[in-house]
Amino acid sequence: MGRTLRIGTRRSPLALWQAEHIKALLEGHHPGLRCTLTRIVTEGDKILEVSLARFGGKGLFVKAIEDALLRKEVDLAVHSMKDLPSELPPGLALGAIPAREDPRDALICGEPDLRLADLPAGACIGTSSLRRASQLRFYRKDLTTAPARGNVETRLRRLEEGRFDAIVLALAGLNRLELAHKVSQVLEPDICLPAIGQGALAIEIREDDEALLETLRPIHDTRTATTVTGERAFLETMEGGCHVPVACHGELSNGTLTLVGLVASLDGSVCIRKSCQGRPEDAASLGRNLAEQIRQAGGQEILDEIARTELE
Repeated sequence: MGRTLRIGTRRSPLALWQAEHIKALLEGHHPGLRCTLTRIVTEGDKILEVSLARFGGKGLFVKAIEDALLRKEVDLAVHSMKDLPSELPPGLALGAIPAREDPRDALICGEPDLRLADLPAGACIGTSSLRRASQLRFYRKDLTTAPARGNVETRLRRLEEGRFDAIVLALAGLNRLELAHKVSQVLEPDICLPAIGQGALAIEIREDDEALLETLRPIHDTRTATTVTGERAFLETMEGGCHVPVACHGELSNGTLTLVGLVASLDGSVCIRKSCQGRPEDAASLGRNLAEQIRQAGGQEILDEIARTELE
């Protein structure tokens, strides 16, 4: 093939693993293709001590890479799908969505044999995710949460230093970094519904690069793309992100797509969860309809209250 592709990525160990994974997949499918990594520092990597919600949300993890893509300094970008805002910048598109890793969350305790139910009253769980914090408080109102920013290794180190009794991380990242042995408990979706796109990767390209789109076709996974499409349509309709505790997860089984979504109050006192089923080809409309159902069931009041809190 004799072509070189420049892959834009963040510099964290997990981001580099993900970019190397895509590099290996592409070079394996296309003999003669060479991929190089361009490491980019994003604003989200610089802001480590405060909530992302105050500074524009998870889009901070992708904007610098998207800018490099638009300037043609890189040919494609590899992101964690959950970091990608529901609306892409003009000129950019999703080129491929590879097969998904395990989307669930994982609890890691300072005392390894403990589970969520075993933590003492008042135990502090480190997480900067409003989604996780709200669901954990809803499950156990006697727990507390505290911000825990930084890459996987940084958060594990802070747990070891005793800053928290436990932390919650994405199981996918732990699996990819060969750290699954540290997991105390995998949190099933009925306890902590995953983030939109969690466990999936997003390959972003310039929308007019048809040749690259064809190159990416062999590593695109239709099943993952279907579930993620439903989840992202839910997110867009809920108008959520880092600012709002929203979650949605899709599963395909026997030709049927099931979506489960929720919105929770910031303190975890209220959690509205609903599900729907339908045809995989209707993934986007299913996600939008599910979001509207949750809005009408009291979700809109939660969204309005969070909006008022942000203005105070």
